[in-house]
Amino acid sequence: MTAPYPPELKAAITQVAPGRVLRDGVDRILQAGMGGLLVLGDGPNVLNICSGGFLLDAAFSPQRLSELAKMDGAIILAADASRIARANVHLVPAPGVSTSETGTRHRTAERVAKSLGVPVITVSQRMNTIRIYVGDHKHEIVPTARLINRADQALSTLERYRSRLESDAAALSMLEIEDLVTIRDVVNVLQLIEGVERIAAEIEGHIVELGDEGRLVRLQLLELMGGVEGDRRHLVRDYRGQVKKVTLDTVLESLAALSTDDLIDPTELVHALRLPTIALDASVSPRGYRMLSRIPRLPDQIVERIVARFGSLQKIMRASIDDLDDVEGVGATRARAIKEGLNRIAETSIQDRF
Repeated sequence: MTAPYPPELKAAITQVAPGRVLRDGVDRILQAGMGGLLVLGDGPNVLNICSGGFLLDAAFSPQRLSELAKMDGAIILAADASRIARANVHLVPAPGVSTSETGTRHRTAERVAKSLGVPVITVSQRMNTIRIYVGDHKHEIVPTARLINRADQALSTLERYRSRLESDAAALSMLEIEDLVTIRDVVNVLQLIEGVERIAAEIEGHIVELGDEGRLVRLQLLELMGGVEGDRRHLVRDYRGQVKKVTLDTVLESLAALSTDDLIDPTELVHALRLPTIALDASVSPRGYRMLSRIPRLPDQIVERIVARFGSLQKIMRASIDDLDDVEGVGATRARAIKEGLNRIAETSIQDRF
């Protein structure tokens, strides 16, 4: 799953998520109709741009933070927000650092974040907003009630996509058994998998922002995403082109890098898979990774050896128990389980079809 935020921004968002004491303090500032400028870090690099104010070095509490915000200057906190180091400070960042902001507080925050790489939080009494600046990134905190609503909508969309994915994946399994797969069939399932992954990444972002309020959303996401990433890898392993020096991870990264518009275009996915033709109705045969992954307790290294030995799903399904037993590490018992498992999958696919 694609990371919803860069690591440094995610860490800063986590610090002001609901349930954290810093968020309590920031909310108090906002509810009191005041503004604030908070710097998370009291190292020498931060202190070098501080002018005036006074030294506190006091334990953090939401009440202290809101009281100190009544003054105009910035508040310097420890990196983990456990202490209030200084208050009523005038910040003097390098004036040459570019900023797209217009207000004095926000311009200062962006310059400090860009030049020092520390998280800076602004509370705007006029706009009634909370913003986080880290390096070149900035993010506006969305109210919790609105975030929960967005997460619920995204979960509903994800559930519909997952239902359709399961239906199309079952249809693909039937076609694989009958050796009737076309590139179009593969692309259709891959588009759905990539769509599911992207919706899940968006929900993961909401979970980060929701903090303690996101536990239920996370449980629902885990339930809906069970097995999807594994299916994605197996599908790509089955159908990616055999281009020298192009690894499986490279193909997966190429798919993840596709824009939303590219994802709609089947030829873009064909290029990402490194297939030798873009003819969507061209026949293609799976290697067998996806089908073998459905057999319980079959180690990846055994799957690799079976695919390396037979080369395609059709040959694996036609192989006898003795043929499978000849593969290193399989053995008679496992060979029988593989044969019975593949037969059972085929029978189930046929029954589901009718």
